[in-house]
Amino acid sequence: MENVQTIVEKEYNIGVEVTVDVIGGKWKPIILCNLRHQVMRTSELLRAIPKISQKMLTQQLRELEQDNIIDRKVYNQIPPKVEYSLSEYGESLGEILDLLCSWGEKHAEHLIDNGEAISLNCDKFK
Repeated sequence: MENVQTIVEKEYNIGVEVTVDVIGGKWKPIILCNLRHQVMRTSELLRAIPKISQKMLTQQLRELEQDNIIDRKVYNQIPPKVEYSLSEYGESLGEILDLLCSWGEKHAEHLIDNGEAISLNCDKFK
């Protein structure tokens, strides 16, 4: 029997579905916001996002790289050194990421004003 590869067309009903397909989920926006202002190594990302596992971080980075949102630069040295940054195409998400961060800060204030016990430690980019 001949091995025929079938291409399945993805169908979207609204533009935000495409966006969420690429940068949606729990970790990708957090990774992207961390890479928004600096180049980072895997260990730095793990420190910046303490609740993500190494396996999940690696998976999310691979997916973002496949979608051309981030660049992965490997240095030919021992021990190996790998750095991640937003790609030129990924930089086009800058305004969206800024808006997400701003809305999150405002929402955190709203929650605090309503008696929620939360903290937001996001001063490092201001």
